[in-house]
Amino acid sequence: MELANTLRQDGESRGGVLAHLERLETQVSKSRKKLEEPQDAQALEARIHELKRLRDKLRAEVKRRQARVKASTANVEPDQTLEINEQEILERKQENVKAILQAYRFTGISGKLTSRGVCVCISTAFEGNLLDSYFVDLVMEKPLWIHHHSVPVFIPLEEISAKYLQTNTQHFLFVLCEYLNAYSGRKYQADRLQSDFAAFLVGPLQRNSLCNLLSFTYKVKPEGQSLPFCARLLYKDLTTTLPTDVTVTSQGTEALPSTWEEQRAAHENLFFTKPLHQVFTSFAKKGEKLDMSLVS
Repeated sequence: MELANTLRQDGESRGGVLAHLERLETQVSKSRKKLEEPQDAQALEARIHELKRLRDKLRAEVKRRQARVKASTANVEPDQTLEINEQEILERKQENVKAILQAYRFTGISGKLTSRGVCVCISTAFEGNLLDSYFVDLVMEKPLWIHHHSVPVFIPLEEISAKYLQTNTQHFLFVLCEYLNAYSGRKYQADRLQSDFAAFLVGPLQRNSLCNLLSFTYKVKPEGQSLPFCARLLYKDLTTTLPTDVTVTSQGTEALPSTWEEQRAAHENLFFTKPLHQVFTSFAKKGEKLDMSLVS
C-alpha cells in the first residue's frame, strides 16, 4: 500500500516536472518571439532611416547641380547667345543691304562694302538727266549708325534715320533717296529757269536752300511790252518736284479785264502740273501774247 502510494506520488512529481518544463519552454519560446519582433522592427526602422538619408543626399546633390546649371545659363550662355544673335542680326542686315543695293542699282542707289559696313551712294536724276550724287557711310553695329555722309544739312537726315534706320534699312534708303531726288529736281528746275529762260524773268529768281520756296516775276513775251506776273511757288512736301501751293498775281494796282484773270488762273494751273522749265517752254512755243490795247 505504501509502495503504491510512493509510486503514485513519484509519478505525479515527474508529470508535474515535465509539465512545468513544457510550460517553461513555451514561455521561453514566446519570450524569444517577443524579443525577436522588436529587433526586426528596429532593423526595418534603421533601414528606412538609411534610405531616407540617401534620398535626402541625392536631393541635395540634384539641387546643387541644378543651381550650377542655372548659374551657368544665366551668367555665361545668355551673353554668348546674345553675342551670337547680335552677330547674326548684323550679318543679316549686311546681306539685306547688299540685296537692296543690287535691287536698286538701276534706280540710282549703289554702294560697296567697307571694313565698318557699307558705303551707299545715291545718284539723283530728273527727267533722265543725271544730277548730283551723295554718299552715306553706314557702320554695321548695333545700333546701326552713320559714320560720314554728304547729305545737305537742310535734308532732314536725322529725322529719317531716327524713324527707319534701325527698323527698316531698305525704307530708310528709299525715303532718303526720295528727299534727295526731289531736292535735286527742284534745284534743276530753278537752274534751268535762270539759265534758259532768263529773258522771261523780270528781276532775279529768289529761292531758299531747299528750293522749296521760289519767288519770281515774269512776263509771257520776252520782247515788247507785256504786263508782268508775280509767282510764288511753295513745295510743302519735300519729296515732290511739283509745288503744293501756287500764287500768281499781276504786277500793278490798276483794274484788269477778265482775260487777264483767265491767263493768271491758267498760269497757276500750269505751275501746279508741270515743271518750271516746261511751263516756260510752253510760253515760248505758243508765243502767248496779251492784247496790248488793254494796257495802252
